[in-house]
Amino acid sequence: MKKIRLFIALMLTGVLLLTGCNSNLSVGELQNESQSVKLGDAESVTVEIEFGAGDLQVSGGAADLLEADFTYNVARLKPEVEYKNGDLTVKQPETKGFPVLLGIGDFRNEWDLRLSNDVPMDLRVNMGAGTNDLKLAGLSLTRLDINLGAGKSTVDLSGDWARDLDITIDSGAADMTVRLPSQIGVQVEVEAGPVKVVASSLTKEGNVYTNSAYGASDVTLQINLKAGVGRVRLEVKEAAVTTD
Repeated sequence: MKKIRLFIALMLTGVLLLTGCNSNLSVGELQNESQSVKLGDAESVTVEIEFGAGDLQVSGGAADLLEADFTYNVARLKPEVEYKNGDLTVKQPETKGFPVLLGIGDFRNEWDLRLSNDVPMDLRVNMGAGTNDLKLAGLSLTRLDINLGAGKSTVDLSGDWARDLDITIDSGAADMTVRLPSQIGVQVEVEAGPVKVVASSLTKEGNVYTNSAYGASDVTLQINLKAGVGRVRLEVKEAAVTTD
């Protein structure tokens, strides 16, 4: 984690030097906040997460549409949560280019977001820099779009899925792991730059990777993955064995 924060600080310092800008912001007292959002009458939802820099966790299992814990020590990182007519947005102010963090190397910005498993959901995650852990199996996703910047990322899609799902993952300079189910068919089409793809448990044909269940299962995950520089690991996670 210290290495990731150092990387972010160096990147922000570089932008600061190039732009000649100065930040009047500073680290303050550590704030801990919790928020929840009830689903209401919506039969399906669109969820958009806009996160500039820091540590992001997203998972399912919430009793409400959203249960969230936020930790931050820069006042202008206070998250904004908006919900109306089935559209939920959770965002950090001024996420593009991280202007709010210029020159601040010891900031903390940590989000732990839990979403409902029960409501059909289009989910979009846009993240700038830092670490993220997206545990998405169990959510009732109808579409998934993930846009990642620099840092360390884990996208966990393992587990059971009730319907076909189109997934787009666009990653910049990242160290990324994508965990895939073994019992659900998966096809990953990779559009890669100078990036190393490690996928020892998948079948490769050109730039397309498939698992052993592809073409045989009733449900298919279709993943379009764009990667810039760094490393991408595609891992098939075996289903847990249960005994009666």
